[in-house]
Amino acid sequence: MPPQVLARYAEVRNQIRDGDLLLFRRRGLISIAGRGVHSHAAKAAWWGDDLFCLEIRGLTGGRAVTLSSQVRRLPDRIDVYEVNPDGRWPQYDRAGATRFMRRLAGCDYGWLGLASAALRHLPVVRLFLRPDVDDTAYDARPPFCSHACAMADRLGGGVDPVPHLADRLTEPADLARSPFYRYRFTLGV
Repeated sequence: MPPQVLARYAEVRNQIRDGDLLLFRRRGLISIAGRGVHSHAAKAAWWGDDLFCLEIRGLTGGRAVTLSSQVRRLPDRIDVYEVNPDGRWPQYDRAGATRFMRRLAGCDYGWLGLASAALRHLPVVRLFLRPDVDDTAYDARPPFCSHACAMADRLGGGVDPVPHLADRLTEPADLARSPFYRYRFTLGV
């Protein structure tokens, strides 16, 4: 993890772009199992002059809420990651990734998918399962937060952010470690 750079939301909101990754810091089972500090993932999206947080959250499912409301609720806990730093992936479609994520609003939360990803961390289970890197395997279950972000960038944006891991197994820490994202700052009030 890079050192945390705290920034006032009002001063940096115009630096956040459509499709930028938002990772939420919280110590819990997801962050511990994923060997990181993040327990939730979302994407940023501009609608006119309003900046939104597009996310799939437990108990509510897919939704769009203002990013300012989330910063007020969780000050100093939302990290902003630039997508496609330095334009290394010229084929990336930022608008397509944002549109894909926006269309997940209203979907259910992928509890079964999350449980499936979590089971792979159990010591005995890990011995018998091969790494799953197949993004094309059909999964009818709704996505969970980081699964949705990976799908949005791969299917909507045209770039697989974690190429050696299936989207349906991608955790927030996997996104934080991906070279497709670069940490910029943490949002404060």
